[in-house]
Amino acid sequence: MTRYIRFADQLSAAFGKTFAWLILLMTLGTSYEVFVRYVLNAPTPWAFDVSFIMYGTLFMMGGAYTLSRGGHVRGDFLYRLWKPRTQATVDLILYLFFFFPGVTALVLSGWKYASRSWTYSEVSVNSPAGIPIFQFKTVIVAAGLLLFIQGIAEIFRAIKCIQTGEWMRADEDVQETEDQLMNAAAKAEAGNHP
Repeated sequence: MTRYIRFADQLSAAFGKTFAWLILLMTLGTSYEVFVRYVLNAPTPWAFDVSFIMYGTLFMMGGAYTLSRGGHVRGDFLYRLWKPRTQATVDLILYLFFFFPGVTALVLSGWKYASRSWTYSEVSVNSPAGIPIFQFKTVIVAAGLLLFIQGIAEIFRAIKCIQTGEWMRADEDVQETEDQLMNAAAKAEAGNHP
């Protein structure tokens, strides 16, 4: 179980970090659009659609990574007060009865939408530029499969917690800027007091 959890966490991290680069592309694309629209008075017909598609792709492909790091919204006003075994038992039940049926529906319906879209090379009806969106619908299936793989890891994580009484956390790979600043300030403060 531990090896599978590590594998799923690493797979989710690889996809999450790869697709995070879309933030840079969205920034460049939006900056370009602002420049040509307001400085050159020549707006593009495609910029909004492309940024919309990139944001959707980023959101979908980052879901499994966020799940692996415990970053999804959780009503933890009660959950955080429970013992780890109780948390794991509730997580196990919720994954089995809610998460997996939802993700399975996402994959199956995504497959239907994507395959239909590929057959006629679908373009956006809302776009004056006729931006192709058939490849974007494939992201629904890919994101669902990644969530399914990570969901199995979360089931294993819950089972291990029920067995041991402790959560197996994902490797720390990202730290909030505020946490880095607070840690640096604490080190500096400790260095000033002998």
